[in-house]
Amino acid sequence: MVEVFEIYEKMERNNILLSFKGEVTSDLLTSILQIMENKMVDLQEEPKMKKKVYNVLVECLQNLYHHMDEVPDAREQKLKSAIFMIGKLESLYTIFTGNYILNENIAGLKGRLDKVNSLNKEELKHYYKEVLNNGEMSLKGGGGLGMIDIARKTGEKIDYNFLEINDKISFFTLNIKVTTQN
Repeated sequence: MVEVFEIYEKMERNNILLSFKGEVTSDLLTSILQIMENKMVDLQEEPKMKKKVYNVLVECLQNLYHHMDEVPDAREQKLKSAIFMIGKLESLYTIFTGNYILNENIAGLKGRLDKVNSLNKEELKHYYKEVLNNGEMSLKGGGGLGMIDIARKTGEKIDYNFLEINDKISFFTLNIKVTTQN
C-alpha cells in the first residue's frame, strides 16, 4: 500500500483540502460545496474570502456538471467523469478541474476562453452584460457567463489546457487561483 501513502504525501505537499474523481452529479456538487464551506469555517477564513472562494467554486463545479462532454470509455460506454481538487497555501486557494471533451468542441471553447483572457476588468464587466442581454446560449444551455464570472471574481486570466487523448477526445483542465489581493 505504498502507493496510497505516496498519493497522501503528494496531496499533503500540495496542500490539497479536497479532491474527487468520478462522475459528477448534482448531489455531489451539493456535498462538495457543504464540505468546503465547513473547511473554510474550520480554517477561520475571512468572510470576504469565504464568499469569493465559494462563488468561484460554484462556477467551476457548475461548469463541470453542465458542460462536460460524454465520451466513450474502453468498453464503449458513455462516461461523464471528471477530476476536481482544491488546495490552499497561505492566502491563495487553487481550484483544479479536469474533464473529457470532444475534440470537435475545443475550438469554440478555446475561442471563448481566449476572448475572456484578452479583456481587462472593465471590458469583462461590459462583456458579461452583453452576453447576458443578447440571450445567446451554448448547446449545453449556458451563455459562457461562468468563465466570464470566474475571471471577474478572481481578477486573473483563466489558466487552461487541452491534452489530446486520441483523435476524438481530449482532457480539458482549468487551474483557477483565488486570492484576497484581487
